[in-house]
Amino acid sequence: MLSQREREQGGEFAPLWQALDQLTDPEIPVVTLREMGILRDVRRGADGRVEVVITPTYSGCPAMEQIAGDVAATLRAEGVEGRVVTQLAPAWTTDWMTEAAREKLRAYGIAPPRCGAASAGEAVIQFAIKPRASRADQTSASSLFDTQYPVTCPLCGSTHTTETSHFGSTACKALYRCLECMEPFDHFKPI
Repeated sequence: MLSQREREQGGEFAPLWQALDQLTDPEIPVVTLREMGILRDVRRGADGRVEVVITPTYSGCPAMEQIAGDVAATLRAEGVEGRVVTQLAPAWTTDWMTEAAREKLRAYGIAPPRCGAASAGEAVIQFAIKPRASRADQTSASSLFDTQYPVTCPLCGSTHTTETSHFGSTACKALYRCLECMEPFDHFKPI
């Protein structure tokens, strides 16, 4: 099944898609909104006006106001009478990120989420951390926060890493430390 974007690439919205494809995530400027899966659709609304659909990575994401403003400014710059529509359902998932986004995150020093995390049975929303038995090489705090799969250090490639804080530089990231190169890094949380 073709996405709306794929159906419209050769159609009336092709120039607008090209312009929108230049917009980057305000918090992670190396990836575009399209690569992150935030930019969902360009369509005609019931009133005939162009609608650009965006979906936040997290509810309450502070970057969404900036993203909506950037999209609206792009519409104006392209001479398009339109509006930005924030769509919350279906909820954004890290599975919507492109492989290009994952590679760009890694090169930028952010460990990307594992591909297919949402479809692999991991919880979309986790209200409380499930305690797990500690391994000999973990502190009790790190055993509570570590993900169910190894997070690869984007700096040296080691999987000998530990989560030091479930809260990183933004709400969508956790803070990790590599136990090989000893450098801290962000990990984009799988949703």
